[in-house]
Amino acid sequence: MSNFSVTTFCNWIKFRHLFLLDSLGKTKNMHVTAQHMNLSQPAVSKMLKEIESLFGFDVFERQPRSMIPTTLGEHVIKYAHTTLNGAEGFVEQMKSLHNGGHGYLKVGGIFAATSAVLPEAILEIKQNYPLLNVEVVEQTSGNLMKMLEEKTLDLAIGRFSEQGQQQSFDFAPLAPENFCLVVNSSHPLSGGEAVPFDKLFEWPWLLYPKGTPIRNRMEESFAKAGVALPQNIVVTISVQTFLELLQRGPMIGMLPTTMVRPHLESGALSVLNTPLDLVPQYYGVLTRKGEKLVGPALEFANILQHNAQQRMENEK
Repeated sequence: MSNFSVTTFCNWIKFRHLFLLDSLGKTKNMHVTAQHMNLSQPAVSKMLKEIESLFGFDVFERQPRSMIPTTLGEHVIKYAHTTLNGAEGFVEQMKSLHNGGHGYLKVGGIFAATSAVLPEAILEIKQNYPLLNVEVVEQTSGNLMKMLEEKTLDLAIGRFSEQGQQQSFDFAPLAPENFCLVVNSSHPLSGGEAVPFDKLFEWPWLLYPKGTPIRNRMEESFAKAGVALPQNIVVTISVQTFLELLQRGPMIGMLPTTMVRPHLESGALSVLNTPLDLVPQYYGVLTRKGEKLVGPALEFANILQHNAQQRMENEK
């Protein structure tokens, strides 16, 4: 790679090269990639050899029935995928603006955000920019950060779920997320009286998957109390499944208070009084490290932070 430089790369590489790399990385098949590009297979094979000649290494390992990315090739494919996603977002913005719109905004959020702070911010920005196209994606924090990294989101509202994520993303805290243990109103433990640990383990539990921030916070609370996690469990990431199971059966679940507030107010669920110390966790605006927001994304982040500040002042 002695002759490989930024200047050489920028002068030679084209988006069709990136499309080839992205497609072949997904399909692992030269014939299918050639069909996607409306080219002959020999033409695609020649283009790949030119790309690998530029890099000075093999991007794919040729196998009888598959094209497997090499270790270095994985980095090349990731760059191609991320760049194409950025181009797609740029094209959507330009099309909207050219047609008299106000651009395009794709934002992701954890459930705590999509049930509370996101709706009010969307209504506010739509008042200012009625022709702004807004797309909302609800996912776990981990998946949201992956989408941010791949440039399929402009910004996200979530929490850090693993060590080291601070190195890849900037984080502007919005509000602490409080947690509670809940059961349905007909559960034998419902009633407001203090529930000791031994009683908690007599019933099935609903848990979020390992590695999610809510699960991590729950494990921290149990470890702090010196007790093991429940053994009789159902694990799901689906909010709807979580709430349905809670309301239909004698199960215990730990959820953000904002998520269950309507069900508490209606009397469908009730909060358990337990010895567990459920420490709040902040969620906030996640963006790609060192990448400044512009246009609707910047406006939306400012609205979110302004509204969060207003809520804090009102609660004083």
